[in-house]
Amino acid sequence: MAGHSKWANIQHRKGKQDGIRSKMFSKLSKEITVAAKMGDPDPDKNPRLRLAVKAAKAVSMPKDVIDRAIRKSQMGDASDYSEIRYEGYGAGGIAIIVETMTDNLNRTASNVRSYFTKAGGNLGQTGSVSHSFDRVGEVSYPLSAGSADDVMMAAIEAGADDVETDDEAHWIYCRVEDLATVSDALEGSLGESTESKLVWRPQSRTEVDFDTATKLMKLIDLLEEDDDVQSVTHNFDVPEEVAAKL
Repeated sequence: MAGHSKWANIQHRKGKQDGIRSKMFSKLSKEITVAAKMGDPDPDKNPRLRLAVKAAKAVSMPKDVIDRAIRKSQMGDASDYSEIRYEGYGAGGIAIIVETMTDNLNRTASNVRSYFTKAGGNLGQTGSVSHSFDRVGEVSYPLSAGSADDVMMAAIEAGADDVETDDEAHWIYCRVEDLATVSDALEGSLGESTESKLVWRPQSRTEVDFDTATKLMKLIDLLEEDDDVQSVTHNFDVPEEVAAKL
């Protein structure tokens, strides 16, 4: 299995710190509404909703905003969102998966395609790159949660499949269908996690040079700015010397 991308984590945390909180809240609210609409509006009875609420709390989304998103799911005029995955290649042939939630398929498809084109990439068919990733559950904890050995033992007891520890955090992986159960079990032994979510985990990563990294970051920025895009996953990593220039 591929190691966790420290670069991706740095970019993720930087995004939180750099003023996109309202956009993040909007995307999380959409996920909460869809999860509640598809299942039970009670998080205790709906694993997907429980994870969505946990993700919202992790970024300090106010309780009234979370409750409002759940209530919206029960209203007759709640938007009908479709979950669509797009796959393609960025500069340097880097594989990219874009997960969207939209109420206008034509708008979203047109936008995503234009972003790939503007950044020197090309959009492929569904399945064109996902074979290079594994769909798994990911639970992250700060290093303060315990030593690598302690977290490993807690993860095994919780039913997880793999654990990685780097100088940023502990990353715990499990099967998709086990995420809610593993997340709850870990919370009992390690406390509240930083995040619990489904991810596309690359089977390998490709290091890129400065020019390629610049084009790829342009593409990721364009995608993440779009309100219909819920997540962007890639399989590249940036060497330290390149990261320093960026």
